[in-house]
Amino acid sequence: MNETIDVKELNDRIQKESSFVDLLKIEMGKVIVGQKHLVDSLLIGLLSNGHILLEGVPGLAKTLAINTLADTIDAKFSRIQFTPDLLPADLIGTMIYSQKKEEFMVKKGPIFTNFVLADEINRSPAKVQSALLEAMQERQVTIGDQTYPLEEPFLVLATQNPIEQEGTYPLPEAQVDRFMLKVVVDYPKIEEEKLIVRQNVAKQFPKASTILKPQNIIDARNVVKDVYLDEKIEKYILDIVFATRFPENYGLEKFSVMINYGGSPRASINLAMASKAYAFIKRRGYVIPEDVRAVCHDVLRHRIGLTYEAEAENIKSEDIITEILNTIEVP
Repeated sequence: MNETIDVKELNDRIQKESSFVDLLKIEMGKVIVGQKHLVDSLLIGLLSNGHILLEGVPGLAKTLAINTLADTIDAKFSRIQFTPDLLPADLIGTMIYSQKKEEFMVKKGPIFTNFVLADEINRSPAKVQSALLEAMQERQVTIGDQTYPLEEPFLVLATQNPIEQEGTYPLPEAQVDRFMLKVVVDYPKIEEEKLIVRQNVAKQFPKASTILKPQNIIDARNVVKDVYLDEKIEKYILDIVFATRFPENYGLEKFSVMINYGGSPRASINLAMASKAYAFIKRRGYVIPEDVRAVCHDVLRHRIGLTYEAEAENIKSEDIITEILNTIEVP
């Protein structure tokens, strides 16, 4: 009974603490038409201290979305266009010689910011990708013999274009795993596109107002960690991840030949964190199975390796995740 009271108390507290979420969505909605899933995913990444990989054809407001998010939070924003001739120094900075002072000085790169948009990450060579991924994982950058911590909040939003494969360097599986979510952005509906066209041909393009400080986000992250995750939900999360590794144990023998490797422990951690953040966005103090299901595809999509058999039969990781969710018993 005591636990029930605690959850009620927690629920009230989280309802109060999450009041800014609706305001943030309203501000982003002024600029971004539709794309609710993209906006929710950005908020999940922001609130659970995770990075996001966006995949979608050009022109779907991927850049605009993160730009708008940076506007609503009084935060610094950098956009880095990844190209085949980019060097790690262009990203993290380098040592330059000052003739005046007769010594080497550090010139920090565009990574020293709150929000980084890594545009077309798969266009840059492996060296640049690994420099960015080190910064994402360690939250620090080494220039020369000095290590510099990155500012909080620090969110990397990388985009990749699924159409062109020429002149691209696909991200290695181990590096893709560093992204908390991989979000596939789709075309808007016809009604939404009508509004998009109107907005863009109008005299003035709408702009989001600043309503939060970076400190508000850091505080909110601590509150998200307090969201109640029941043991039954924990077991549900673990069952889902383990089903990607050992499908035969869950009555999904047909996937044994389809899956090369399943989700790592990072998948379980991120699934739990993203579920908590999703519950917070829905202004609830506890996680329900629907929260897990809502974030499951984005968390696991890039963490399941497919065999040649799966590719030959045109089976995608999304199909496997959907089947797992339909098979595993919901608590």
